[in-house]
Amino acid sequence: MADQSQPPANQRFKAEMPQIPGISGPGPRPAGSGGHWLVVSGCIAVLLAALVGGKFLSKPHRADTPPPTTAQIDVPATPDLPAPVAVDTNGPIARIEDMSKPWTSLEFTFHNPITGENVPALLLRLPQGAAGQSSGYWAFAMRAAFSNCRLEYLQDLDKLKSDYSFAQARHPMVGNPCSRTVYDPLKYAGISGNVLARGAIVQGSDLRPPLGIEVKIRGKDILATRME
Repeated sequence: MADQSQPPANQRFKAEMPQIPGISGPGPRPAGSGGHWLVVSGCIAVLLAALVGGKFLSKPHRADTPPPTTAQIDVPATPDLPAPVAVDTNGPIARIEDMSKPWTSLEFTFHNPITGENVPALLLRLPQGAAGQSSGYWAFAMRAAFSNCRLEYLQDLDKLKSDYSFAQARHPMVGNPCSRTVYDPLKYAGISGNVLARGAIVQGSDLRPPLGIEVKIRGKDILATRME
């Protein structure tokens, strides 16, 4: 006969946990709940990592380099060129007795102290003014202004007619063979700065008279002191 005091076999090892007053025991745990919790935790971790990584990548990175500075170039100051002054640097170019006759000419080389250039020039005895006065002479550069054409002193009036087609001349002239310009030694023309220059243009397309050279008289000597 079965012993009625023993519990059935399927309940024999299911002893109740002791209950503590005021504290309820844990409820029944559904089957497989531990695996689902791990999966959910992993998904949350992946989402957090993705959010942090996206914020990091979207933030612009700046290299720790100093801002560019504007380079400063030291430009040397342009020295002031000396103003043209009358200085006796060429010595006597002629003596008064050598230039006593009107329209006498003498070629010389003028050393320009401002530029250091040696300029071919011409001294002309004018019919006006005394031989012992600077107003009786005209000295000028034989190179045309703004060009390299060499001027010529024309005493042959027939050459003025044939080469320059200028028949109005009654005295020697100065000509530019490159442009067929004729300059009159007895006339003045205004140039920049309200200055009068000897050798007015009476024919041709040149822009101005020849570059004048200042003449001074010292005793019996004729000096060329400075050029325009």
